[in-house]
Amino acid sequence: MAADGLSSKALKVKRELGENTPLLSDEELMGLSVRELNHHLRGLSKEEVARLKQRRRTLKNRGYAASCRVKRVCQKEELQKQKMELEWEVDKLARENAAMRLELDTLRGKYEALQGFARTVAAHGPPAKVATASVITIVKSGANQAAYS
Repeated sequence: MAADGLSSKALKVKRELGENTPLLSDEELMGLSVRELNHHLRGLSKEEVARLKQRRRTLKNRGYAASCRVKRVCQKEELQKQKMELEWEVDKLARENAAMRLELDTLRGKYEALQGFARTVAAHGPPAKVATASVITIVKSGANQAAYS
């Protein structure tokens, strides 16, 4: 208890001498538990106690704000990365869709040609000989081959 009285007196002496040095550094102020802080503040005036507690609160708020900024920046970077990946996937799907539409149009054309040929055969009877150039060959594409298997 005597040591506590001496430290409080030393703090008072510092204040009375008009020194502008802080009683506790910012790091010390932040690192102290509430109990330790209250122990250090014993013997100081109400104004000085209020000033130090406000300083501690300000420092803690700055720390919280800084961590929120870091978190927000990390989240923004992660969202931008996800956006780029999704844009790439949309482009890939658009290319696949265009390729499938082209293949569908090609198959539709072949189907219509076969239907026309079938109508001709049905109307006039089977031809004696089919010209080689008029034979249509249907080839299964790699994408559709799995569907036919």
